[in-house]
Amino acid sequence: MKSYGLSMKRFLLLLSWVILNLLAVSDALATHVRAGEITTRRISSTALTYEITLTVYFDMSPGPNGGLQAALAQRDVNFCFGVGQQMRRVPRVDAETRNINANTTINIYRTTYTYPGPGTYDISCTITNRNEGTRNIPTSVLTSFKLRTTIVVNAGLGLNGTPVLLNPPLDSARVGQKWCHNPAAFDADGDSLAYRLYTPSGKLNETDDASCDLGFVAGYADPTSIGLNRVNEANTGPSTLTVNPITGDVCWDAPAEVGQYNIAFIVEEWRDGVKIGEIVRDVQIIVTPSINKRPELKVPQDLCVEAGTLINQTITATDPDGNRLELTGYGGPFNKGPNNATIQLVAPPAATLTPSGIQNNPATGTFRWQTNCAHVRAEPYDVIFRVVDFPRGAGQTQLATLESFRIKIYAPKPQGLTARPAADAAGRAIILNWTAYACGVSSLPEGSQMVIYRKEGCDQVNLDPCTNPGLAPSTGYVEVGRVGIGQTTFTDNNNNQGLKRGVQYSYRIVVMLPRPNNGQSVVSEQVCVNLPQQVPLITHVTVDSTFETRGVITVRWTRPPGINPNDGTGPFQYRLFRATGLTGTNFTQIAAITTTLQPTVADTVYTDRGLNTVANAYRYRIEFYFTEPGTGQLQRLDVTDNASSVRLTATGGVKRVQLKWEANVPWSNDNQQHRVYRSKTGPNGPFNLVAVVPVTTAASYVYTDQGADTYAADGVQPVSMSVDSNYCYRVETVGRYSAPLTTILLNNFSQGVCAMPIDTVKPCPPQLAVDTLNCAALTPDAFCNQTTFANNLTWQNPATGNCDRNIVKYNIYYTPCEGQDPVLLTSVNASATTYRHENLTSLAGCYQVTAVSRSGVESAPSNRVCKDNCPYLMMPNVFTPNGDGKNDVFQPMQCPRFVESAELTIINRWGAKVYESTTNDASLRWDGKNNRGQELPGGLYYYQIQVKFKRLDCGAPAEIYKGWVEILRESGGTD
Repeated sequence: MKSYGLSMKRFLLLLSWVILNLLAVSDALATHVRAGEITTRRISSTALTYEITLTVYFDMSPGPNGGLQAALAQRDVNFCFGVGQQMRRVPRVDAETRNINANTTINIYRTTYTYPGPGTYDISCTITNRNEGTRNIPTSVLTSFKLRTTIVVNAGLGLNGTPVLLNPPLDSARVGQKWCHNPAAFDADGDSLAYRLYTPSGKLNETDDASCDLGFVAGYADPTSIGLNRVNEANTGPSTLTVNPITGDVCWDAPAEVGQYNIAFIVEEWRDGVKIGEIVRDVQIIVTPSINKRPELKVPQDLCVEAGTLINQTITATDPDGNRLELTGYGGPFNKGPNNATIQLVAPPAATLTPSGIQNNPATGTFRWQTNCAHVRAEPYDVIFRVVDFPRGAGQTQLATLESFRIKIYAPKPQGLTARPAADAAGRAIILNWTAYACGVSSLPEGSQMVIYRKEGCDQVNLDPCTNPGLAPSTGYVEVGRVGIGQTTFTDNNNNQGLKRGVQYSYRIVVMLPRPNNGQSVVSEQVCVNLPQQVPLITHVTVDSTFETRGVITVRWTRPPGINPNDGTGPFQYRLFRATGLTGTNFTQIAAITTTLQPTVADTVYTDRGLNTVANAYRYRIEFYFTEPGTGQLQRLDVTDNASSVRLTATGGVKRVQLKWEANVPWSNDNQQHRVYRSKTGPNGPFNLVAVVPVTTAASYVYTDQGADTYAADGVQPVSMSVDSNYCYRVETVGRYSAPLTTILLNNFSQGVCAMPIDTVKPCPPQLAVDTLNCAALTPDAFCNQTTFANNLTWQNPATGNCDRNIVKYNIYYTPCEGQDPVLLTSVNASATTYRHENLTSLAGCYQVTAVSRSGVESAPSNRVCKDNCPYLMMPNVFTPNGDGKNDVFQPMQCPRFVESAELTIINRWGAKVYESTTNDASLRWDGKNNRGQELPGGLYYYQIQVKFKRLDCGAPAEIYKGWVEILRESGGTD
């Protein structure tokens, strides 16, 4: 039988082809994306390998405008990894895909990627397209959906991951009511998070998702700009869209028109003040005209508790419409992911919110979390509570309210801290002990440490583990050591330098946890202790006289307490050492004083002579020796702390002298009244006390003398601070040791130092002249064969004018180029009013002169005087290259002047170029040969010379010289 139709086999093949192409069209025209984000985590400790997860919320609405079919067809997506255009097709993780509600599904796409090296990378993904009808994105159904996450890849960051966003972006909004969303971000690495708004990304008519290009949505509008009645819920101002940079609360207060909107915000990840990544979350908001009112939610105040505390808080929700309610909680403590799956975010036990499910209005829930030491961390935990209502009326939209609170968990205080001097008294060390830490080694992260702090003195410091954790530098404590968390003892010997005898020390200890916790404990109670005083104390290092070679300093000290001169360990000896400078360490012994320590012996003073107290401060220390019974050998018992003389500096100011002094001593000169003495005779006086200066810290050891004398007891002797006078000073410091050491006041003098006030009146600017050069009068052979030149300057000081006449020198400024600022050439004594500037390669240049007063004040510049060269170049018209040594080359006549560079071109009578100089040869010599070295025939030739002269105008163009020259030969050459 004859058939006019398709065979069944061919029909089925055609049908399959049609179905496949329809599916492909469905993929390409997918119109289904509501929201999403990309998260990452490093999964290898030996390679830069990251697991990358795309979480997308798809529109599953059925019907012609819904995204159901497109969402089902989105079986895979393209990932871009930020390395060029490298991308990969990644399949959907079907096991983790589930419906959030009747119209939304959550899809997960996951892959791994190993980065080639450290750097900052943008991970992105493009899906075509967004769902239809987004009010603030024109033609959203034709606009692609793009997401980006930026990570810093660096092995030093460890197994770092981006924060996870635990709260899905699914809540609806109502016209006129405030809408809020919080992503419930949690960072398992303990990094700090910050939030900011962002513009959604996407491109119009982008049918291919294999693109790594990012760009903001064209025509995107802030949702607060849409609608007629754009005011906030309270009707007190315009509608706003904000994000709390700390908590992450994103709020639209309030929508003005129904519809579907998209916004985006960024979650930033920070570590130690450096941003190490950020996530873009794109969120869809559906605003309804429902008359339903959103429920109200009351959550606890922020908490700060010690690890081990049972947190038991009541959450209360009410609904204005009396609707039934459901309470849920999000955040790291719940150990629940965005799809409600159990994940390990914090150590067990996890927090709970009970009861679960729908409750009648009002609804209550109990948040319960049994904290422990593994929960300690520097960053607080953010806990988000959400209440959603179940309206009774048909067609009413469910509304939700979110509130958050923060929980800070700190480690318990170390207990049982004690301190005692070390058994080896000469070691000047203190041994600390404490009880085993309550948390235990197993419950804390590896690398946890006990940190030991010390300060001088034993005053109490108010510390609050919530508002004022740790020991800030302002408390006076400094870290002196760290030991493992399992240890219970530490010996402080000041880094083998020894502690001070007799000084009272306070110690505290703190537990420090490494990442990811990065938290710390409450600071322990302080314990106070001092080392027994067995060594003398230096009390005075005072300058008696100021000379370069015969200066004198007196050093005094106390006898060592607790030493019985009759205990059989005498005789004793003091050995005095000296180093140069306030912080000098190169000590040399300068005296040995043997003593019996009897009260009548004058053995605690030494006068050090023959010093340069003008240029130097000096530093001293004393070693104390006893006689060892049985051997009769001297043995060192201990050594004092170093003490320097007071060093004073004086700097002349405008009708004043500024003084500053310092000393490096073991006692304190702070919070005392220091004394300033002045003399007009010299650095050794006689001096008159002119001021008593109350000082606090070393930064306040300053005084400005403007001539007053504020101390009347020794006679008032004010001065006028003339710039013609020299004023000399010395300072007397006052200090004392801390209790229980000697509390007598210690007075020490600085060296004497002198200075002169300065004046701000400027000298008059001089009048300058430079010898002139008459170019017209120069002969052709002027400067012939001369290679160096000189300019002669003369100047005068004006006889009139309100200016300083006390000139000490003149500054001469010069530049070889007109239009450039002159720079300092030299300075000459005030007795000179002329200067010869020699060894110049050119006469061109500009000069100015200034006068400098005795006070160092420089006048305004003189008049600017410039001088130029007289260029000259003359070429002959005939030369005879016959080798007789006479007129064999074509070269300038006489001596060309100030030629910097030149180029010579020769052209024959037919217009052909026969010779061209190959370098800038200022000699301009031509031997009558072409560039191949062949002799040119006799005859007429034309030349062009492009010459640049050394001129005052350094940027002047080259000049062109043209002419003819004849070669005369006995026989012709080759052209």
